[in-house]
Amino acid sequence: MAAGRSVATKIDWAHITSSLGLKGSTAASLQAFKKRNDDARRKLAALTQQPQTVDFSRYRSTLNNTAVVDEMEQHLKNFKPVTYDVGRQLKAIEAFEAQAVKSAEETKGKVDVEVRELEKTLRNIETARPFEDLTVDEVAAAQPEIDKRTEQLVSKGRWQVPGYKEKFGDLSVL
Repeated sequence: MAAGRSVATKIDWAHITSSLGLKGSTAASLQAFKKRNDDARRKLAALTQQPQTVDFSRYRSTLNNTAVVDEMEQHLKNFKPVTYDVGRQLKAIEAFEAQAVKSAEETKGKVDVEVRELEKTLRNIETARPFEDLTVDEVAAAQPEIDKRTEQLVSKGRWQVPGYKEKFGDLSVL
């Protein structure tokens, strides 16, 4: 346990908050945890400073009923603190932590791929020629479905795009 305590005292809480970029409720939760940790360590230090032996001879000389003192002394000698096996909980926490790290790495990988795709799209947008400078053949090469749709409309004898007049008006009167 002493090794666990020495590690706990070496935690740089400010560095954790800044290096992970924690903000808002996460940072507040970490600060609350730090406060509880400090309080627990202070209480532990105060309890270890207190005397841990009971002077039963003083109680025997003070009290008339020494049988009670004898009974308490016997209970204290027979007392064994209950130990809890926290191994199962620690294993569950470690498994959860491993799963969280794995999930975070997967998410990071997906985000990195998406960022690369968005950067590529941004470069394409920045280096693209203005729409006014494009030819019909270039638009058809970029979006072949436009050319196919136009062929369908022409084969059916339709020379105008449906909804064009409603949206832009009839230019034939000009």
